[in-house]
Amino acid sequence: MPKGSQIAQKSPYPIEVTEGKSYFWCACGRSNRQPFCDGSHKETGIEPVKYVAESSKKVFFCGCKQTASPPLCDGSHSKL
Repeated sequence: MPKGSQIAQKSPYPIEVTEGKSYFWCACGRSNRQPFCDGSHKETGIEPVKYVAESSKKVFFCGCKQTASPPLCDGSHSKL
């Protein structure tokens, strides 16, 4: 987890994404628009992670902010 980030929730966010669309995943855990960035990271030194959907489908964005493969869930929340 990036230093200064906080856990938003201990489970992933299932989101239907649209092919070719860009999404900005909140890496700091402070956004009120989880799992996406709302600018709350300012002055934390943590930046959002850009995700471009390769196809239209459901993906699972990390909620605990401890994934080794940001922005997607890798199951790290199960170890919290």
